[in-house]
Amino acid sequence: MKKIFKLQDEKKHADRVLEAIKHEIRKYAKRESKKKLPEGTSMYWDFDCRIGQDFPSSQVVKFEELAKALDNTKESGWTECYIEILARAANKPFKTPKPVSEELESKES
Repeated sequence: MKKIFKLQDEKKHADRVLEAIKHEIRKYAKRESKKKLPEGTSMYWDFDCRIGQDFPSSQVVKFEELAKALDNTKESGWTECYIEILARAANKPFKTPKPVSEELESKES
């Protein structure tokens, strides 16, 4: 999703406009998460996000921080906001097993 959102509307309060944008973002993420993962090692859907006044000035943010970044746009006085969210299949990082200490091995024997 690549979209420019208007942050001000004559008929709506600014807080309601922000909540509507957040709702649309959550709805998009939920819809994308329901899609079937590609065959192979993919474990879950991850989202690459950017936010800014326009594309050249946009910055990369984590999906979890997108709502806070939207709240900051209101404080900055922006009239519109560019948001880009791209879904990608991701793998969970594997944890390396902790080495069993020699003391534990000797106690078990």
